[in-house]
Amino acid sequence: MVNQPGVHVLSQPRNRKVASLLAFAGAVAPIAGFHKFYLRQPVWGVLYLLLSWTPIPRVASAIEGIWYLAQETDQFDQRFNNGLPSETGKISTAAEPVDTAKIGAIADAVRKLDQLRADGLISEYEFEQKRRQLLDRMV
Repeated sequence: MVNQPGVHVLSQPRNRKVASLLAFAGAVAPIAGFHKFYLRQPVWGVLYLLLSWTPIPRVASAIEGIWYLAQETDQFDQRFNNGLPSETGKISTAAEPVDTAKIGAIADAVRKLDQLRADGLISEYEFEQKRRQLLDRMV
C-alpha cells in the first residue's frame, strides 16, 4: 500500500488536551476557531473565523476549553472520535480469559441453526439474525 501524505494524520483520534489548548489559544489570540478545525468541525471553524472581530468566538472558545477538560476521556471520545479511544484513552492490552465451554456451546448452536437452514426449516434471514445474536454473546 502506498503512503499518502496527510491520510494518516486525518485518521488519528483527537486528543481532548490538544483541543483544550487550541480552544484556550483562541480565547486569547485575535483569531479563534482552530480547535473546531482540529475536531473535524470545519463549518464551526469558519464561523468562528468570520466572527473573530467580535468577542463571541473568544468567549465561546474559553467555555469550550473548560468543557473539553471537564469531560471524561470516554465522553470526549464518544463525541469527537466516534467512540474510538484516543491515545490517552483507556485501552486494555491484557487479554481477557476465554471461556471455551461457552464458545463451544455457541458453536454447537450455530451448527444446529445451520442444519435447520439447510433443511429449509428457517429462512436465510432468520438464520443470520439468530447467528448474530449468538455471536454477540461471545463478546
